[in-house]
Amino acid sequence: MPVNLSAPDPRTLLPVAGVTLGIAQAGIRKAGRKDLLLIRLDEGARVAGVFTRNRFCAAPVVVCRQHLSMVDPGHGVRALVINTGVANAGTGKDGLVRARQTCTEAAQLLGGTATQ
Repeated sequence: MPVNLSAPDPRTLLPVAGVTLGIAQAGIRKAGRKDLLLIRLDEGARVAGVFTRNRFCAAPVVVCRQHLSMVDPGHGVRALVINTGVANAGTGKDGLVRARQTCTEAAQLLGGTATQ
């Protein structure tokens, strides 16, 4: 958790219609810590993105921008993958390959196909 913030009590979180959350321990940086979040969105959900204006950005940002530019404005995105504990920046072509592979695997897990 970020400094000076405590984890929310799951009993106080309210469900959001059309949104399903899944968490996992991916071992990204520290063992035994839930560090990966998969958000599944029901069909018809609308999404938008706010990105850095810096010319140098991480591979997941590049892939996300591409995906959002290829869908009907605000439609078609069915999942988001979020990790913690690693910036994913400065990874070059390998980072792009891995970011796209993550999208493909998430799509397969949810019974769909990823936009490449």
